[in-house]
Amino acid sequence: MYKLFYFPNNASLAPHFLLHYMKLDYELILVDRKANAQKSKDYLKLNPAGRIPTLIDNDNPIFESAAICIHLCEQHPQHRLIPELGTTDRPIFFQWLAYLTNTLQAELMIHYYPHRHTTDENAIAGILAAQAERIGESLQIIDTHLVDHEYMLGNEISALDFFLFMLSQWSLVVKKSPLHFTHLANHLQRLARHPSIRAVCNLENISLKPFEGSNQA
Repeated sequence: MYKLFYFPNNASLAPHFLLHYMKLDYELILVDRKANAQKSKDYLKLNPAGRIPTLIDNDNPIFESAAICIHLCEQHPQHRLIPELGTTDRPIFFQWLAYLTNTLQAELMIHYYPHRHTTDENAIAGILAAQAERIGESLQIIDTHLVDHEYMLGNEISALDFFLFMLSQWSLVVKKSPLHFTHLANHLQRLARHPSIRAVCNLENISLKPFEGSNQA
């Protein structure tokens, strides 16, 4: 049995989607961020970064959301959520996963935690404005990619789509949210109807109502 240390609507969301989608045997263990439990002595033994999530597989802890997703997909290749080794889609998968984590997610973290980057309260508004623009640029690149793709890798769903849904849900607070981009909005609205996304969001008390209407473009 896998154990996923999680907090609702955190970076554990993408691995949670995959565990549910693949119908794997897993246990959810809440890490109470409100009590700063991710910095506790016991948790730091599993994840020295003191962040969420952590996956336990046969007593082996794995941290970083993207790494957990890759591990789950490669442990269960029959679900075809990651391209096979040697295929042309394999490097494209890692290209987009790196873009989602190193670009879109990184920009979102600055937006959500601007005080980590300055102690000048007068600079916060400028940081938020700059991040809104950068996040919008990243979303535009993804939207353009989706013009000719039903899913991020073509005609079949992959772990990329679940990861993108997580980050897009976080991006709803930005002035030009993912729902302002036609192709991305259509993609997210389709994903919001997926049984695994609906089930996990219900469990984590994440509203899918923003994805039920038409896009805002």
